[in-house]
Amino acid sequence: MPRANVNDILVFMAVVEAGSFVAGGQSMGLSRSAAGKAVMRLEDRLATRLLNRSTRKLSVTSEGRVFYERGLQVIASIDQAEASVAKKSGTPRGVLRLTAPDAFGRLVVLPLLQKYLLQWPGIQVEASFSDRVADLVEEGFDLAIRIGLTAPDTRLVSRVVASYEAILCAAPAYLAGRGEPRNIDDLAAHDGLIFSSRNQRQGWRFREAGGPWSRAQVRSRLRLDSGEALRDCALAGLGLVLLPDFLIKDDLRAGRLRRLLPGFETDPVKIVTLYPGKRLLEPRVRRFIDLMIGELATRP
Repeated sequence: MPRANVNDILVFMAVVEAGSFVAGGQSMGLSRSAAGKAVMRLEDRLATRLLNRSTRKLSVTSEGRVFYERGLQVIASIDQAEASVAKKSGTPRGVLRLTAPDAFGRLVVLPLLQKYLLQWPGIQVEASFSDRVADLVEEGFDLAIRIGLTAPDTRLVSRVVASYEAILCAAPAYLAGRGEPRNIDDLAAHDGLIFSSRNQRQGWRFREAGGPWSRAQVRSRLRLDSGEALRDCALAGLGLVLLPDFLIKDDLRAGRLRRLLPGFETDPVKIVTLYPGKRLLEPRVRRFIDLMIGELATRP
């Protein structure tokens, strides 16, 4: 079988991502007719229908979904190969559009953006600091920064750039009324403040040095989708909370929160970058990821 035209494959992937021949063609600089012909050529070569067309809706067949996901893997591999050969060359230019959780964005990402803008005068940045989970492809972001595990998305390439210690703590006022837990079993008698969003819910695991992991049984009467809101609730004495150290280190130093079970290890909080894998990684994105890794890896 002759090799497929790579441009036809890219047009097909653009149509899938955009959900229409018109928008997909425009993203590739083509008319609706030209985009449709490119997909038809690809289907004829594969002898397989990749898209179901109707007057109202365009949908991907099961074969088309498999082909699209394999295409993403190939493009991600090309991206990695280009980055390794180019040795991170290229001057960042244009607009970097990124999204990050609100508290992490203001406390950690914003100082990094200040360094980034000083280092690269040809760069502009549009940042969204929100705990809402944005759709990178649909909303046109170059980069997302997420905390912890996220739902798998085959359209995106992920990379862990840092990790923070998660600390169990509570306000002195809460502990004065409810007592301080001395072991994992004691947590069952306490109110836990839990992170919960549309696609993930926080679980609490602990272990002593070298020991097995144990999942804590904790009563959760209040669940929130904001780390900063959880911190505020803990400060108000509403329960125990398990949060990354960047969010509560000042409260711990000032005594507004007290660390609990210090002899137990918790799961680290991973900081993950996500970016669309449909094209080569632009220098403006790659350079900012490099900056994050370099700065966060050497933090105190």
